[in-house]
Amino acid sequence: MGIFISVEKTVECVLVAVIFAALLCACQFRLTGILQSTGYSGKKLAEWAKKKDNLTIGRHVLLAFLSVLAAAVIGLCFSFLGGYAAILSLASYLIFFITFIWADNRVALRSPAAVTPRFKRLYVCNFFITAVLCYIAVTLLNFADHVWGNAVFSVLRYCPLAVFQLLMMPLLLLSNLVSKIYEVPHNKSYVKKARAKLAAANVKVVAITGSYGKTSVKKILAEMLSQKYKVLSTPRSHNTPMGISLTVNGAKLEDYDIFIAEMGARNVGDIAELCELCPPDISVITGICPQHLESFKTEENIVKAKGEILCGKQAVIARDCFDKFKEYPCPKVMPPEPENLVCSPKGCAFTLDLGGGEVSFKTKLLGSHAAENIALAATVAKELGLSDSEIVTAVENLDYIEHRLQLIKSGGVNILDDGYNSNVRGAAAALEVLNSFEGEKIVVTPGLVELGVLEESENIELGKKLAGFDYVILVGLTLVVHVRDGYVQAGGDESKIITVPTLNAAKEELKAKLNKGGTVLFLNDLPDIY
Repeated sequence: MGIFISVEKTVECVLVAVIFAALLCACQFRLTGILQSTGYSGKKLAEWAKKKDNLTIGRHVLLAFLSVLAAAVIGLCFSFLGGYAAILSLASYLIFFITFIWADNRVALRSPAAVTPRFKRLYVCNFFITAVLCYIAVTLLNFADHVWGNAVFSVLRYCPLAVFQLLMMPLLLLSNLVSKIYEVPHNKSYVKKARAKLAAANVKVVAITGSYGKTSVKKILAEMLSQKYKVLSTPRSHNTPMGISLTVNGAKLEDYDIFIAEMGARNVGDIAELCELCPPDISVITGICPQHLESFKTEENIVKAKGEILCGKQAVIARDCFDKFKEYPCPKVMPPEPENLVCSPKGCAFTLDLGGGEVSFKTKLLGSHAAENIALAATVAKELGLSDSEIVTAVENLDYIEHRLQLIKSGGVNILDDGYNSNVRGAAAALEVLNSFEGEKIVVTPGLVELGVLEESENIELGKKLAGFDYVILVGLTLVVHVRDGYVQAGGDESKIITVPTLNAAKEELKAKLNKGGTVLFLNDLPDIY
């Protein structure tokens, strides 16, 4: 026993455990980024891992198998070195860990992992838990070698460490669970600080929700209101309690007149929680469709959840869903319908009656839905005291909204970046815009998600709408089968539909197929959990 607990053995156990844990964590970097994209939901990550055609677990199994096989071969080949052969066998783990990391990094995350303070804390927690468990395992293996004194076991004693390669997913889920002991109260404290700050501030709050169009309407409205007021709005799609709190706590609210808060939801009660944090003066609902049906289960629940925002002094609700909320007591206004609408690849021209007669508008934004979004935002702007001329000026100054039918001209081709669109209504609008362009037309899409029981049928319908384009490039494995089925059912030319595993592979296909003067639509860029 005295030999086993020697300084030399202790150092060996510590070094093996720390290096092994560090390599395991390096292998988990991309997986941690995917966990981050789920909002650190262990349940969602586990569901993603179980999906058909998800190769993550299989890759971990292959890594473990190859490592243990190589470790056994090296250990036995150098068995003449005695116990040192086991240490030498660890080289196999190093080789396959590095190979795994290299291969994993070749498939980049669609939304690169943001190394935020929370990400760092989770990474450290994961390393610590993994290192402790590895140390226990290495110590027990060395203890067993010391007690048994078997020559074969001595050279193969580190082969069982391959089990940790099979446990990369469970270890990350465990670490995420443990880290929430700190993260949950920390987040609550941060949200509480934002709530108090907003309550003490003299700013009007405009809250925006809906199944689609939230970010677009927020951007358009912010441009309009900036003609007269100092406006703060949540960036990008920061529409959760932490996203809104980050904006509030990071700003000097006394410098602003109006705060525009985008509010997202995946369950009944989410919007109510956001309204407690950020009570709205004006509530806006942009539209309702079966988006997030996967979590809401029914469209009635979607309406109920979005309706939670109608707790302010007044509301502006899109025309196509206005009747769904007529029972709510909050005073409601419906935006006018755009008239004399003309859409082209150069933008839209239309008229609106905002209460003082018809006013003409021009914008570079694409598609008839852009006119609807402008009408909705203009109605809110009028409620907040803007003149028709101020609204017209703002609309003329509108630039493309990033990843939302953003037109990019490059190398003689038109790129329609609709990467953030993943709903049925938005997809139909994007295809309508693509059809307005001259020349070759190509669609790149991975399909539509979070539609629950409608996921198969809606992706089949999407496939039917794609028939007739010059080429259709499907990205991924999980949803594209249904899109392809719909394409074939609609009589699409099967030689014109291509399936590739990644967005980078799709771009390579485009190099060979998209000619000058042509247009490619990137319709939806799914998060890494699909």
